[in-house]
Amino acid sequence: MASQDWVDKDFYKILGVAKDASDADIKKAYRKLARQHHPDRNAGNTGSEKMFKDISEAYSVLSDPDERQQYDAIRAMGGGARFAPGGTGGAAGGAGFEDLFGGLFTGGGGRHSGGYSTAGGIPPEFADLFGGGGFGGGQSFQRAPQKGADRTASTSISFAGSIRGTTIGLREPDGEVIDVRIPAGIKDGQKVRVRGKGQYAPAGNGDLMVTVSVKPHEFYVRDGDNLRIHVPVSFPEAALGADIEVPTIDGDTVKVRVPAGTPSGRTLRVKGRGIKHAKATGDLLVTIDVAVPRRLNKEAEEAVKAFAAATMGEDVRSGLAAKARL
Repeated sequence: MASQDWVDKDFYKILGVAKDASDADIKKAYRKLARQHHPDRNAGNTGSEKMFKDISEAYSVLSDPDERQQYDAIRAMGGGARFAPGGTGGAAGGAGFEDLFGGLFTGGGGRHSGGYSTAGGIPPEFADLFGGGGFGGGQSFQRAPQKGADRTASTSISFAGSIRGTTIGLREPDGEVIDVRIPAGIKDGQKVRVRGKGQYAPAGNGDLMVTVSVKPHEFYVRDGDNLRIHVPVSFPEAALGADIEVPTIDGDTVKVRVPAGTPSGRTLRVKGRGIKHAKATGDLLVTIDVAVPRRLNKEAEEAVKAFAAATMGEDVRSGLAAKARL
């Protein structure tokens, strides 16, 4: 937006940067000053409020390559002259548009010396500089206001926090702590949006996008909305069948029936005891691991031998070679 401010105000000086400052230097200077003079930290301080508006205006212009180029051109050509409505008449003590650009125009209906005519008497080579509009007559040259850019951050939470939901605090470089609400059921790598905590802009702040990493659990593994857990059972329980108690993520236990003859690796499903969130509820998937004792006393050893003798006729590897043949 070309305005009197572009002639009167030194935006580089306001941000405390050199005229050849890089985009990164301009952004860094703005963020530092914006934190220092933000209205939330300076309630009732009119000086800081004015400074905050000035640095926001300066950054809005200097962070946009096109507007920065226009601003530099106006400052270089203007030499401190003032914009005056209505052609060369102008306000008292101020120069008109033709004076501002050193007599580039000749009289006669806004004709350029090269024979070209544009709206409001602006020559073609300067039409883009002022957005293609006329100068004077109360017209303004402005673009639609833009929302501030989003910022990014990352955090790590416990497995239980991802299941139940939690709130974490992210500390800014200036000491401000932003509370981030993590919803129940969030997955590893998902993002949480914190509205209004991004980059400041007069048209509205951007948002803060937080990427969430979930630490693994010692026993539970997430599978979509389901939870998987491995549970050991004894050989007699697997062979004869048994009711076993299985822990859940809620801190209680659930009774699971192990059918007789259950092999190691079989998975049993417990409905509705997985991950719960607004859109769905998963299941608990219990994988059975048949535990083999490392040591047997004399009585147990004799019992196993008797069992082996009673089942000698069963070949548990029957057909394995045929299945494994390439």
